[in-house]
Amino acid sequence: MRTQFPAALALALMAAAPVCAQTLAASTAAPGSERIKEVPSVSAVDPATIKPGQILFTDHRDNPTAPENGLIPYLDWQKARPAEAAALAPYPGYKEPDYTVTVNGVTKPRHETLKIYVAEGRFIVPRPPEAIDIASFANLAFVQKMDPAIKHRAVSVSDVTPNKDPAASFAKRPDRPWCEGAGACIESRYDLEGKLPLGVKLANKLEEGSAKKIAEYVSFQSELRVLGPDQGAPLKALTKVDTSVTGGLEQTIFWVNQILRFGKFLAVFQPMPNDPTKTVVTTYMALAIKGDVLDRKAEYARVPVLKNLLPAQVLMGNSSFNTGNSISAGLPVYARNRITTFADALAKR
Repeated sequence: MRTQFPAALALALMAAAPVCAQTLAASTAAPGSERIKEVPSVSAVDPATIKPGQILFTDHRDNPTAPENGLIPYLDWQKARPAEAAALAPYPGYKEPDYTVTVNGVTKPRHETLKIYVAEGRFIVPRPPEAIDIASFANLAFVQKMDPAIKHRAVSVSDVTPNKDPAASFAKRPDRPWCEGAGACIESRYDLEGKLPLGVKLANKLEEGSAKKIAEYVSFQSELRVLGPDQGAPLKALTKVDTSVTGGLEQTIFWVNQILRFGKFLAVFQPMPNDPTKTVVTTYMALAIKGDVLDRKAEYARVPVLKNLLPAQVLMGNSSFNTGNSISAGLPVYARNRITTFADALAKR
C-alpha cells in the first residue's frame, strides 16, 4: 500500500538527523544572521578568512523556492561529488537498496531510488587539534544532551535490526556488523510534534482496514564512532584543507522506520594551514530520502487542506507546515542550526 500522507512524515525524518539534533537556545544566532555565511563552496574559501564564531555554510541550493532544489539523486551524487559520496555513504561501496515486497499476496523484487540532501559547514576552533578530545563526544551522554527532543537509549550489537532481521538484510554492512567496535550504539525515538500527529491520524483513518499504518513517531538506530588519523586520506580529499587530518567524529544512521533510508553526521578536524594553534572543523550532514516519497502528488486530492502540499515543500522549508527554526522549519534551517549547535558544543569543551 502506498502511504497516503507522506508529507506529514517527511517533516519527521528531520528528527533522525545525526549527533547534533537540538533545539537551539534563544541566544543562539538565527539562520541568515552574520554568524552563518552562505557560500557556493566551503572548500573554495581560505580558512584563514573565517571570522571568530562564524560558520561557512552551503547546501548546494541555487534556487531555494524550487521544491526539490538542494536534493540530488544518489547515482548523480556519486558522479558529481565522488569524494563527498564516498565519505557520507553508510559504508564503502553502498548501493541503492534492492529487496522484495509483498502486495496482495504477490512477492516482487523492488529497487529503491534515493535522493540526497547534504549540508556542509566550516568553522574555526581557537585551540590546536591535540587540545580537542574528540572521544569525549562519542558517547550516549553527549547525544542525549544534544538531542533533548529525541529520546535515546543504548543498544547492543545483537539488538541492531539489520544485524538480526532477515527482512532488513539489505541494510546490513558487508564487512562487519553495525555497531561493532563503535563508541556508542544508539536507538532513538522522536514523537511527531505540532500538526503532524493529527495528520497521521487522518491518514490512517482514510486507510482503515489496511494492515500498514503510519507511525506517529520516527525511530532509528545509529552508531557513533571516532575516526583516527589513519582514515585521513579520504577525509582530506573531502575537505580540501591542505593539512593532515587529526581525527573525526561520525554518526551513521543505518536503520529508520519510515521515509529516510540513511543519514550521516561527520566532523573532520585539521590544523589551520600556517597556524597549528587553531583547528579547522568541517562538518557534513547527509540525509537519504526515499525517492518515491518525493514523487507522490495526487495522493493529497482527498484531503483538501493538503491539496497543494508536496513532501518536497515540507522537507525544503517551503510549506505552510514549516514553523520556527528547528525540525519543523525544514531541512535547510534545521541543518544550519544543528551545525551551529555542534560548533557551540566544541567551543565549551
